[in-house]
Amino acid sequence: MSGHSKWSTIKRKKGAADAKRGKIFTKIARDIQVAARDGGGDPAGNPALRLALAAAKAANMPKDNQERAIKKGLGELGGDQIEEVVYEGRGPQGTSFVIEVMTDNRNRTVAEIRHVFSKGGGEMGSDGSVTWMFDHLGVVTVAKERIEEDALTERVLELGAQDVRDGGEEWVVLCEPGELSGLSEGLEELEPTGASLQWVVKPESALALEGDAAVQVARFWAKLDELDDVQDVFTNVELPDEVMEEHGP
Repeated sequence: MSGHSKWSTIKRKKGAADAKRGKIFTKIARDIQVAARDGGGDPAGNPALRLALAAAKAANMPKDNQERAIKKGLGELGGDQIEEVVYEGRGPQGTSFVIEVMTDNRNRTVAEIRHVFSKGGGEMGSDGSVTWMFDHLGVVTVAKERIEEDALTERVLELGAQDVRDGGEEWVVLCEPGELSGLSEGLEELEPTGASLQWVVKPESALALEGDAAVQVARFWAKLDELDDVQDVFTNVELPDEVMEEHGP
């Protein structure tokens, strides 16, 4: 367990950087809808739904919104069903991007993403053209004030975790996708600040940029993140904080 390895913030959740609560609620509602569609409307027997509802609670999402999303996922309210799709490609400056979307119109969504790649100096790729640089892992975050690193490490090892990393103000626990629900539940009393599946870049594939190149990539990243159907954007690039704050998502 490399507990002292620094967690790289090369992936940012769309909701975390989005100042508009409406967008955050839309994202969470889609997560709830898909979870209910795939695993039923009872959170007791649906780990994905439990995680989505926990995120809704953390974001102070109204109960009515949550219940409506569940009903929509179960098909009780009609309308088009949401599907999950992953796109990938090369961005400017040799960067790599993986984009997770939830959409009710795949043709519209892929056209919008392709337009951003084309205008931004990149190119969409085929399945596997970029994702080989990443590991698809479960990620659970816990505030440092809740537990010491050694105690957390010992505990999560017993729960099937792979690694604990330093995320600044929080500990980042990595696990195989199939272990995410059990790990999250095992740490429930620590009130995890997040639990989700993420594309985590392999260290040997990471890329650091500065100056004008960093600005170009940050603006490209922001354009992807602004698309309505985009849930998450993952990349192999590390950009200076000041560049991300001014130009990024």
